[in-house]
Amino acid sequence: MGLKIFGIWDTSGVEVRDPGLKSYINLKPYYVPHSGGRHAKKPFGKSEINIVERLINRIAVTGHEGKKHKRTSGRNTGKKILHSRIVKEAFEIIEKRTKKNPIQVLVDALANAAPREDTTRIRYGGIVYHQSVDISPQRRLDLALRYITVGAAKSAFRTKKSIAAALADEIIAAANYDMKCYSISKKEELERIAKAAR
Repeated sequence: MGLKIFGIWDTSGVEVRDPGLKSYINLKPYYVPHSGGRHAKKPFGKSEINIVERLINRIAVTGHEGKKHKRTSGRNTGKKILHSRIVKEAFEIIEKRTKKNPIQVLVDALANAAPREDTTRIRYGGIVYHQSVDISPQRRLDLALRYITVGAAKSAFRTKKSIAAALADEIIAAANYDMKCYSISKKEELERIAKAAR
């Protein structure tokens, strides 16, 4: 019997359907997804971190979309055990509601929420204009993780809903490509702006 995430969920049957993200979504099983930052100083080191741990780390980042993210302040920063508990609880909710492996649901949600196009500013003479560009797979995954966690934080903020329930809702909605959820609406908005700037 192999290792399972949190001792419950097996990653061996999880399939990454997006070929662009296959090399960047690490599904190597760990009982406790906690690498202790050993990949922090390696170029592209975050690709070696399990995707569940990357989700846990992303919850720790404070700040809302549009503002600069600060890792130094905030109520929940630095409490990795708390974040692990939130993700485990969210996975239990996902499994209960979808009757599927929650790690497969998370991978599907990330593939759906990862934008393919963005815009960059190009200066030509004295004129600045926006040009549509393809996004690298690493950044696509980073943006998908950000959108899912920010969407969960926004829907749980000042409501009776727990952050675990909000995270489960966001992941399920993104996996089903629900246009009403935050992560998919942000992805669509980004791609719409990029399409106009082609």
